[in-house]
Amino acid sequence: MKRRLIIATAAAAALVAGGTVTAVAVSNDGGAGTPSGHPLSAQPAAQHAGSHGSGTAQVQDGSSSIRMQDDDANGQEEIREANAAKVTAPDVAAAALKAVPGTVTGLDLDADRPGLVWDADVLGKDGTWHEITLDAGNARVLNQHVDHEDDDDHARERAAVKNARTDAAAAARTAAASHGTVTSVELDDDHRAKAVWEVETVTKDGKEHKLLVDPQSGKLSAAPHHADDDDNDGSDD
Repeated sequence: MKRRLIIATAAAAALVAGGTVTAVAVSNDGGAGTPSGHPLSAQPAAQHAGSHGSGTAQVQDGSSSIRMQDDDANGQEEIREANAAKVTAPDVAAAALKAVPGTVTGLDLDADRPGLVWDADVLGKDGTWHEITLDAGNARVLNQHVDHEDDDDHARERAAVKNARTDAAAAARTAAASHGTVTSVELDDDHRAKAVWEVETVTKDGKEHKLLVDPQSGKLSAAPHHADDDDNDGSDD
């Protein structure tokens, strides 16, 4: 009884602290036995909310292994993030699909929270939209949730994804082959006659490129310049 009580007490203490404890067997005479070697998980219950029936990976600790603050004071945010990221867009797309089987519809390298992360949008096989945050250093899932809104934009995107022959990972590989590091991939079906993969890249000299990849043929082209693209002076016309 004492052995069970001590293990249970250690596990309860770990839950309060939000950490992990290794169970140590204690004999009835009060002597310490050999550690069991099996850590007792003490992650908060909130991390497992929504896990039943979803078949998706859940929140880990929410912290990226690459510490970086959002700071674009010198206009070098994109090149700084591209140089720091250790996981490429195609690789993070594959990691996102391991968490939520389906189709990746968007990827974005971002440092707007403590640390550098990839944000991935996935249309799951269950027909729901998932937003997943992954570590830009090792592709570990840091956070994810289901987007329950299903408006006209989602309906159009769902139709475009269904008809596409190339996915976000393929679009990223195509753009990266000749235009540097991919920092964003988005299926744009709002401002064009037909849906197209819009890919943003940055080369080692800091020049940003905005490219288009046809979802059907996989053909790469430069995005047309618009007057409102005032934040991409170095991007392709």
